[in-house]
Amino acid sequence: MFPESERVSVKTTSPTRPLPPSSSRPAVTTERLIIRALVPEDAQAFHVLRTQAEVMANSAIGRVDKDLEETRSRLAAFVPPNDENTFHFAICLKETGEMIGVGGCHNLSSVFGWPELGYMLREELWGQGLATEFVRAWLNMWCELPRTVVQFDVHQKSAHSEHGGDEKTAEAVIAYTTAYNVGSQKVLEKSGFQHFLTWSVPDRRNPAVEVDLYGYRYFPNYHAAGKEMGDNVEAA
Repeated sequence: MFPESERVSVKTTSPTRPLPPSSSRPAVTTERLIIRALVPEDAQAFHVLRTQAEVMANSAIGRVDKDLEETRSRLAAFVPPNDENTFHFAICLKETGEMIGVGGCHNLSSVFGWPELGYMLREELWGQGLATEFVRAWLNMWCELPRTVVQFDVHQKSAHSEHGGDEKTAEAVIAYTTAYNVGSQKVLEKSGFQHFLTWSVPDRRNPAVEVDLYGYRYFPNYHAAGKEMGDNVEAA
């Protein structure tokens, strides 16, 4: 998507891979949610989510699933034996245990070279602050994972510095959303993400026109240290 001239090699940290298996990931409880590992038995609830047109309009494929088998194939990426390649979870209502969404790191190497955060919630539950509650809890879970020093090729605008070399670069998590998805923009900003780049792509709903995408970045090490996003961080 982006030319090689816009990429730079950086030394940074990242959660040690393979990631912990889902069997070792304890459920996390927040004020209104239970965030737990996904299991194959979640297929039906996942299908309900992935057949809501407004939810899927903001997804990578831009359409609802054709049938339950397609949903099962999507779920397979997050359950054993593939669970150690993602850090993705079921989002459930604490009061009832009902699964209302999914979210987490579904891609360890986004188009920017960093791990990518994404989430989906059932449309009827939008606007209640549940997405923000999930994202904040998930970021805490992500920050607590063991780290390893790694070398990544990343988009230069996504890093705190646009220079590579031997100096360690602050670890980042990436998320992006469409310009018209104001709700997700607010969720990310309230959770500590910083907008760093805008670019255009064909609109999945109407490929004849283009839509702006907003890229956001989050620095786990800075937040773990209790620093503000701007402290010692060069904004793009």
